[in-house]
Order: sequence, then structure tokens, then C-alpha cells
Amino acid sequence: MVSQVGAVGKHLALIGFMGAGKSTIGYEVAQRIHRPFVDLDREIEQRHGPIPEIFEQRGEEEFRRLEEQALAEALAGPNAVLALGGGAVLSALNRERLEARAFRVFLDVDVETAWDRVRDSDRPLARSEDDFRTLYATRQRFYLELGNASARDSDEVVLAGLNIAVPAGIGMSDPFVVVADERVWALHPLDGDVPVLTVPAGEDAKTFDVVDRLWGAIDVGREGELIALGGGSTTDLAGYVAATYLRGIRWHAVPTTLTGMVDAAIGGKTGINTPNGKNLVGAFHFPQTVAIDPAYLTTLPAEERRAGMAEVVKTGLLAGQEAWSLPEEEMIRACAAFKAGVVLADPYERDGYRTILNLGHTFAHALEAGSGYRVRHGDAVALGLLAALRLSDQPTDVVDEVLQPEPVEADPEVAWAALKRDKKGEGVFVLLEGPGRPVVTTVPDEDARPALEALIRK
Repeated sequence: MVSQVGAVGKHLALIGFMGAGKSTIGYEVAQRIHRPFVDLDREIEQRHGPIPEIFEQRGEEEFRRLEEQALAEALAGPNAVLALGGGAVLSALNRERLEARAFRVFLDVDVETAWDRVRDSDRPLARSEDDFRTLYATRQRFYLELGNASARDSDEVVLAGLNIAVPAGIGMSDPFVVVADERVWALHPLDGDVPVLTVPAGEDAKTFDVVDRLWGAIDVGREGELIALGGGSTTDLAGYVAATYLRGIRWHAVPTTLTGMVDAAIGGKTGINTPNGKNLVGAFHFPQTVAIDPAYLTTLPAEERRAGMAEVVKTGLLAGQEAWSLPEEEMIRACAAFKAGVVLADPYERDGYRTILNLGHTFAHALEAGSGYRVRHGDAVALGLLAALRLSDQPTDVVDEVLQPEPVEADPEVAWAALKRDKKGEGVFVLLEGPGRPVVTTVPDEDARPALEALIRK
């Protein structure tokens, strides 16, 4: 089963009324997800002249024909971010083509804001405020019916591109089964007679024995769905089970830890551990939705929050944004949107861009292995970020102040051997040229080994 959801493997088309900001936001989104940007009105003007002149000299009917032609050509090209004119959705042919080839995001705007933005423009359909308001009301139903999601800014568009919602509750449709972390289920059981299969907390869930038990216990067919409720280990496990059961069923991620909300549940990477290492068996299988509800964090242990903050700091460094200083919900949304953008740019890790998400993780994985996996992942990531910043000749203040990492107990030889065989390649690290400027580069052993050993308690 090929797992393609949202804008993965499709065009991302922005629809909406005049003045919604489709051109501005579309360009921003295209930059973030590394896709071409096609502004349909601009394409028409480059080929046929100014739109007001087309309306005046050739009529709206001819303009709509040119619009249909321009959209057909754009949809036939490589996957892009498309900004459509406000009236493009009126054409049944356009709607049919968009439904087949594009994920459609309705860029919503209130009529007052829209009118303020276009009232002094030369748009042919923005000459009279009364007519403008009537047109707005008439077209709203087309946007609502055609849109797969709605958004108001570039973060929301990117999140919509992977069907991520913040905040969001759990949506369920029969038949379904819940796979839940046993500790989370004890704290947050769902209402009603819910079919649930509980799994051990943390990494203990990510074993073949647990997978085999779930395969045998799931009682849904190919049209059934699986809901994963828990932290990153639970979504890793449940996503892999969903990818392999009946050769793939749909699933939904409901992360309940900060790490899951900003990182682990986003991106479609699922997997389990083997005696030879973590996540060595897995699959790309994107969840149909990721429902992020910060309310789950009220029962999150302090050490789990600290682990999640390591991923927040990593994301902020990559984005060049002090995400760690934002209010909690805004922080989660900003981090989730950044990762969603990177994933949409490189959903299956084919061009290497997604590697930037491993900032600090080469050292972290080495420390985990060197400690016999006694060091918590979040603590290892915090130390890994410290090492990466030092090698980058960048200030370490944010890591020191927000994460306060301390050297850990680990076998230096085992850690070094693990670093040398890291899956990202021998000597390859993600460093920073500055905030928001990650670079994948090589580091000689004579620099990398001392940087690693400085993280290990003497």
C-alpha cells in the first residue's frame, strides 16, 4: 500500500477569494517545501497580457478559458505550489482536474480584510464594494466544498499539507482499533466502548514480539483504521503495524508527548528495534491525520518534557527562530510546521534535504549506544546539540540555559564505534553556519572524537 496523504505526491493548490494572500503565502510555502511556485494569474498575464485588458477586450468567458488552459498545463507539470485566481473554482473542469491531481487548501479571509486589500487595485471584479461582497458570498461554498483543508497563514498551509492539526481532537470512523501506551491509556482513556490494544511504555513496545501480538489481535479489515495513542515509541510501533497488517491499512497518530508532537509523530517514518540497533526495521507509512492536543501534556513527566524541549531547541536552531520562547501551543505549532515543511520537501529521504533534522543526533545515537541505551534520548540529543554547536563555532547559550545538559556515563569506545557506523555515513554531520543555516558536512575524526568524549563523564 503506497502511503500518500495530503500533498505528498501531489500538487498543493491554494484556492480562495481575492485578497486572501494566495500569491504571497504560496510563494512562502513553495520556498519552505522546495517546490516550484506557479501563480496562475501571473502565468496568464505573461502569455496574454494584463488581466484587466483581457476582461475588457475579450470578456470574462475568454479569460476563464485561458485560466482552464493554464491550470491544465500547470497540473501536467512537476508537483508545485499553485496559487489560483479567485474564480478558478467556478469551472467544473478545473474542479475535476484539481480533485484528481492536487491537495487543495482553502486560504480563508474575511470579506472586510479582502476588500481593504483590493479596493484600490485594478482587479476587474473589485470595482464595487456591494458587488464584491455578493461575489464573496456566492463563491464561499465552492471553496468550502473543494478544499481538503483551510488555512490562514503559511504555517497552517504546511501543516495542512500533511493533515496535521493543532489543537485537535481524535476523529474516529468505524471500524477502527486503538493501539495505546498502557500508561497513557490509564490516564487518558477514550470515552465509550473503544476497542483498544495496549502496549508497553517507551522503547519496550518496539519489539517484534509486540508487533506479532498486535498482528494477531487486530480485528479490522482493509477498510479499517488504526489509531495510535502515545509517545514516539507508540506511533513508531503502531505506524509500522499499520504499514504491514494486510499489506497496509490507514492509521492516525495522536501524540501525547512533547517529542511526539513536535517531531516523532510527523513524517511517516515508522519502525521497531532489533538486537542490532534502533529502528532498523520499518517503513514509510504516513498517518492519515496527526491530531495534536497539548492538553495531554498536563500529565507528562518532567523528564519527558525535557526530552521534548531538546527537539524544540533543535528545531528552533534549524529554523532560525526562538521557538523555545513561544507560548506552549504556538511553540508546538511552529515546530510541527517546520518539520512538516522539511518532510514535504523530501518525504522519502531521496534527495538528502531531510538529513538536516538529524542536527545533534549523530552524537546522541552514539551516546545512547555507548551507555547501553540507559541514557534517555532527549538527554542524548541535548548533549548532541552542544557538540554540534561547538563544532560549528556557534554559541551554545540556548542549549546551556534551556536544556542544561550534563555529561553522561558511557563507554567511550562503544560510543565511538557507534558514531563511526552511524546510518548517515562515516564522518557526516549536520552543523550550523548560523541560526537557520544548517549544513551537512564532514568532520575529521581528530575533531569528532574529542567532541564526543567531552560529552562523557570522566
